[in-house]
Amino acid sequence: MRILLVPGLWLDGASWGGIPHALEAAGHTVESLTLPGLGEASDLGIADWVAAVAERIDAAPDPVVLVGHSGGGNVVWGAADARPDRVARVVFVDTVPPANGFGISEFEVVDGAVPFPGWDAFDAPDIADLGENLRARIEAGARSVPPGVTTDPIALANPARFRIPVTLLMGSVDAEELAASLAEWPVFAEEFRQIEQVEVVVIGSGHWPQFSRPERLAELLVAAAR
Repeated sequence: MRILLVPGLWLDGASWGGIPHALEAAGHTVESLTLPGLGEASDLGIADWVAAVAERIDAAPDPVVLVGHSGGGNVVWGAADARPDRVARVVFVDTVPPANGFGISEFEVVDGAVPFPGWDAFDAPDIADLGENLRARIEAGARSVPPGVTTDPIALANPARFRIPVTLLMGSVDAEELAASLAEWPVFAEEFRQIEQVEVVVIGSGHWPQFSRPERLAELLVAAAR
Protein backbone atom coordinates (compact mmCIF):
# COMPACT_ATOMS: atom_id res chain seq x y z
CA MET A 1 0.00 0.00 0.00
CA ARG A 2 1.21 3.52 -0.77
CA ILE A 3 0.98 5.76 2.29
CA LEU A 4 1.09 9.55 2.06
CA LEU A 5 2.21 11.18 5.31
CA VAL A 6 0.98 14.77 5.66
CA PRO A 7 2.51 16.74 8.54
CA GLY A 8 0.74 19.30 10.68
CA LEU A 9 1.33 23.04 10.66
CA TRP A 10 4.96 24.23 10.73
CA LEU A 11 6.34 20.75 10.02
CA ASP A 12 7.90 19.26 6.89
CA GLY A 13 8.21 15.73 5.60
CA ALA A 14 11.31 15.08 7.69
CA SER A 15 9.25 15.54 10.87
CA TRP A 16 8.06 11.92 10.58
CA GLY A 17 11.57 10.79 11.49
CA GLY A 18 12.05 7.02 11.24
CA ILE A 19 8.36 6.23 10.86
CA PRO A 20 8.55 5.95 7.03
CA HIS A 21 11.31 3.34 7.39
CA ALA A 22 9.17 1.32 9.78
CA LEU A 23 6.26 1.42 7.34
CA GLU A 24 8.52 0.42 4.46
CA ALA A 25 9.84 -2.49 6.51
CA ALA A 26 6.22 -3.65 6.79
CA GLY A 27 5.96 -3.68 2.99
CA HIS A 28 4.45 -0.27 2.28
CA THR A 29 5.57 2.48 -0.07
CA VAL A 30 5.77 5.82 1.73
CA GLU A 31 5.83 9.46 0.72
CA SER A 32 6.51 12.03 3.46
CA LEU A 33 5.16 15.26 2.01
CA THR A 34 6.45 18.78 2.50
CA LEU A 35 3.65 21.09 1.45
CA PRO A 36 4.19 24.24 -0.65
CA GLY A 37 4.82 27.66 0.87
CA LEU A 38 6.46 26.33 4.01
CA GLY A 39 8.95 28.84 5.35
CA GLU A 40 7.82 31.59 2.99
CA ALA A 41 5.55 34.60 2.94
CA SER A 42 2.90 33.29 0.56
CA ASP A 43 -0.72 33.75 -0.47
CA LEU A 44 -1.26 30.00 -0.75
CA GLY A 45 -4.28 28.64 1.08
CA ILE A 46 -5.70 25.38 2.30
CA ALA A 47 -7.03 24.59 -1.20
CA ASP A 48 -3.45 24.67 -2.51
CA TRP A 49 -2.35 22.18 0.12
CA VAL A 50 -5.28 19.94 -0.68
CA ALA A 51 -4.39 20.17 -4.38
CA ALA A 52 -0.77 19.23 -3.64
CA VAL A 53 -1.91 16.05 -1.90
CA ALA A 54 -4.46 15.29 -4.64
CA GLU A 55 -1.61 15.54 -7.16
CA ARG A 56 0.31 12.82 -5.32
CA ILE A 57 -2.84 10.69 -5.15
CA ASP A 58 -3.24 11.04 -8.92
CA ALA A 59 0.38 9.99 -9.43
CA ALA A 60 -0.05 6.77 -7.44
CA PRO A 61 -0.77 3.58 -9.40
CA ASP A 62 -3.33 2.37 -6.83
CA PRO A 63 -5.53 3.82 -4.07
CA VAL A 64 -3.54 5.30 -1.19
CA VAL A 65 -3.74 5.62 2.56
CA LEU A 66 -3.70 9.24 3.69
CA VAL A 67 -2.24 10.09 7.10
CA GLY A 68 -2.67 13.61 8.48
CA HIS A 69 -1.26 14.90 11.76
CA SER A 70 -3.00 17.79 13.52
CA GLY A 71 -3.79 20.49 10.93
CA GLY A 72 -2.73 18.01 8.27
CA GLY A 73 -6.00 16.26 9.05
CA ASN A 74 -7.86 19.08 7.32
CA VAL A 75 -5.64 18.61 4.31
CA VAL A 76 -6.12 14.86 3.98
CA TRP A 77 -9.88 15.09 4.51
CA GLY A 78 -10.07 17.71 1.78
CA ALA A 79 -8.01 15.46 -0.50
CA ALA A 80 -10.24 12.50 0.32
CA ASP A 81 -13.25 14.62 -0.62
CA ALA A 82 -11.57 15.48 -3.91
CA ARG A 83 -10.48 11.90 -4.73
CA PRO A 84 -12.74 9.51 -2.78
CA ASP A 85 -12.34 6.64 -5.23
CA ARG A 86 -8.54 6.85 -4.96
CA VAL A 87 -8.27 6.74 -1.17
CA ALA A 88 -8.31 3.40 0.65
CA ARG A 89 -8.26 4.84 4.18
CA VAL A 90 -7.77 8.14 6.00
CA VAL A 91 -5.82 8.15 9.25
CA PHE A 92 -6.04 11.18 11.55
CA VAL A 93 -3.23 11.60 14.09
CA ASP A 94 -4.55 13.40 17.18
CA THR A 95 -7.15 15.33 15.25
CA VAL A 96 -10.63 14.80 13.80
CA PRO A 97 -12.25 15.26 10.39
CA PRO A 98 -13.08 18.94 9.87
CA ALA A 99 -16.56 20.15 9.04
CA ASN A 100 -17.25 21.91 5.77
CA GLY A 101 -16.56 25.63 5.92
CA PHE A 102 -14.20 25.58 8.91
CA GLY A 103 -10.53 26.50 9.07
CA ILE A 104 -7.80 25.07 11.27
CA SER A 105 -7.25 27.97 13.69
CA GLU A 106 -6.08 31.58 13.89
CA PHE A 107 -2.49 32.43 14.75
CA GLU A 108 -0.47 35.63 14.71
CA VAL A 109 0.75 36.66 11.26
CA VAL A 110 4.27 38.07 11.11
CA ASP A 111 5.65 39.53 7.87
CA GLY A 112 3.07 37.74 5.77
CA ALA A 113 3.47 34.30 7.35
CA VAL A 114 2.45 32.38 10.46
CA PRO A 115 5.50 31.37 12.51
CA PHE A 116 5.52 28.62 15.11
CA PRO A 117 3.69 30.25 18.04
CA GLY A 118 5.76 28.77 20.86
CA TRP A 119 4.82 26.16 23.43
CA ASP A 120 2.62 28.45 25.52
CA ALA A 121 0.06 28.29 22.70
CA PHE A 122 -0.70 24.64 23.46
CA ASP A 123 -2.57 22.95 26.29
CA ALA A 124 -0.44 21.26 28.95
CA PRO A 125 -1.60 17.68 28.13
CA ASP A 126 -0.58 18.17 24.49
CA ILE A 127 3.05 18.82 25.39
CA ALA A 128 3.43 16.91 28.67
CA ASP A 129 5.47 14.12 27.06
CA LEU A 130 7.85 16.48 25.27
CA GLY A 131 11.01 17.11 27.26
CA GLU A 132 13.28 20.06 26.66
CA ASN A 133 15.33 18.25 24.03
CA LEU A 134 12.29 17.20 22.02
CA ARG A 135 10.78 20.67 22.23
CA ALA A 136 14.01 22.19 21.02
CA ARG A 137 14.17 19.66 18.16
CA ILE A 138 10.61 20.37 17.03
CA GLU A 139 11.06 24.11 17.26
CA ALA A 140 14.35 23.99 15.34
CA GLY A 141 12.61 22.24 12.45
CA ALA A 142 9.46 24.38 12.53
CA ARG A 143 8.89 26.72 9.60
CA SER A 144 6.25 29.34 9.00
CA VAL A 145 3.09 28.54 7.07
CA PRO A 146 0.94 30.68 4.77
CA PRO A 147 -1.83 32.45 6.71
CA GLY A 148 -4.51 31.17 4.35
CA VAL A 149 -3.65 27.60 5.24
CA THR A 150 -4.58 28.18 8.86
CA THR A 151 -7.77 30.21 8.38
CA ASP A 152 -9.26 29.33 4.97
CA PRO A 153 -12.48 27.33 5.29
CA ILE A 154 -12.15 23.80 4.00
CA ALA A 155 -14.47 23.06 1.07
CA LEU A 156 -16.10 19.63 1.30
CA ALA A 157 -18.75 18.70 -1.24
CA ASN A 158 -18.55 15.00 -2.09
CA PRO A 159 -20.57 12.66 0.16
CA ALA A 160 -18.51 9.76 -1.18
CA ARG A 161 -15.87 10.72 1.40
CA PHE A 162 -18.06 9.14 4.08
CA ARG A 163 -17.59 5.71 2.49
CA ILE A 164 -13.82 5.83 3.04
CA PRO A 165 -12.73 3.87 6.15
CA VAL A 166 -11.31 6.20 8.79
CA THR A 167 -8.94 5.59 11.70
CA LEU A 168 -8.43 8.16 14.43
CA LEU A 169 -5.17 7.68 16.33
CA MET A 170 -5.78 9.92 19.33
CA GLY A 171 -3.10 10.93 21.78
CA SER A 172 -5.08 10.31 24.97
CA VAL A 173 -8.78 10.56 24.08
CA ASP A 174 -10.77 7.36 23.75
CA ALA A 175 -13.96 6.87 21.72
CA GLU A 176 -16.29 7.80 24.58
CA GLU A 177 -14.37 10.96 25.42
CA LEU A 178 -14.21 11.90 21.75
CA ALA A 179 -17.98 11.57 21.40
CA ALA A 180 -18.49 13.82 24.41
CA SER A 181 -16.11 16.41 22.99
CA LEU A 182 -17.71 16.36 19.55
CA ALA A 183 -21.13 16.85 21.12
CA GLU A 184 -20.01 20.38 21.97
CA TRP A 185 -19.38 21.05 18.25
CA PRO A 186 -22.53 19.85 16.45
CA VAL A 187 -21.30 20.43 12.89
CA PHE A 188 -18.15 18.40 13.59
CA ALA A 189 -20.23 15.72 15.30
CA GLU A 190 -22.48 15.52 12.23
CA GLU A 191 -19.47 15.18 9.91
CA PHE A 192 -18.09 12.41 12.10
CA ARG A 193 -21.46 10.64 12.40
CA GLN A 194 -21.77 10.22 8.64
CA ILE A 195 -18.52 8.26 8.28
CA GLU A 196 -19.58 4.67 7.63
CA GLN A 197 -16.49 2.88 9.00
CA VAL A 198 -14.52 4.51 11.80
CA GLU A 199 -12.26 3.30 14.58
CA VAL A 200 -10.70 5.27 17.43
CA VAL A 201 -7.39 4.09 18.89
CA VAL A 202 -5.55 5.68 21.82
CA ILE A 203 -1.83 6.18 21.25
CA GLY A 204 -0.98 7.06 24.84
CA SER A 205 0.85 10.28 24.01
CA GLY A 206 0.53 14.02 23.71
CA HIS A 207 -0.11 15.84 20.47
CA TRP A 208 3.21 14.99 18.76
CA PRO A 209 3.55 11.19 18.92
CA GLN A 210 5.88 11.12 15.92
CA PHE A 211 8.43 12.70 18.25
CA SER A 212 7.47 11.36 21.68
CA ARG A 213 6.30 7.82 20.80
CA PRO A 214 7.46 7.07 17.24
CA GLU A 215 7.58 3.29 17.66
CA ARG A 216 4.04 3.17 18.98
CA LEU A 217 2.77 5.47 16.21
CA ALA A 218 4.51 3.40 13.54
CA GLU A 219 2.98 0.22 14.95
CA LEU A 220 -0.51 1.72 14.86
CA LEU A 221 -0.04 3.07 11.34
CA VAL A 222 1.00 -0.38 10.12
CA ALA A 223 -2.15 -1.82 11.69
CA ALA A 224 -4.34 0.89 10.19
CA ALA A 225 -2.94 0.38 6.68
CA ARG A 226 -3.93 -3.29 6.67
